[in-house]
Amino acid sequence: MEFIVASSVGVLTAAGVYLLLRARTYPVILGLTLLTYAVNFFLFAMGRLSVNLPPVISDEALGYADPLPQALVLTAIVISFGMTAVVVAMALRAYLESDSDHVDLSRSEGSEKADHS
Repeated sequence: MEFIVASSVGVLTAAGVYLLLRARTYPVILGLTLLTYAVNFFLFAMGRLSVNLPPVISDEALGYADPLPQALVLTAIVISFGMTAVVVAMALRAYLESDSDHVDLSRSEGSEKADHS
């Protein structure tokens, strides 16, 4: 089971880094999303998932579920949603300004496009 969890986190991370290195804005956004999924899955797996245990310490139960990884993942989900919304808005604005979704538009290409307009 540990191998499956570790390999899935590794695949999500590798795919996210690969997409981050692309020269278009949409794959960069997808890469950031995959990286946040990998981090969330990693944080949740570090919390040792427990079944049928209460979230707080009680006298009747032998153990309790650790609430910290769940709180960290919930916070990370909210932060990643906000980050994705900001990046999508910036990418859309950049596309509307330059009529291209290339991330690495050089100065000479940008100035030529501005001269022809």
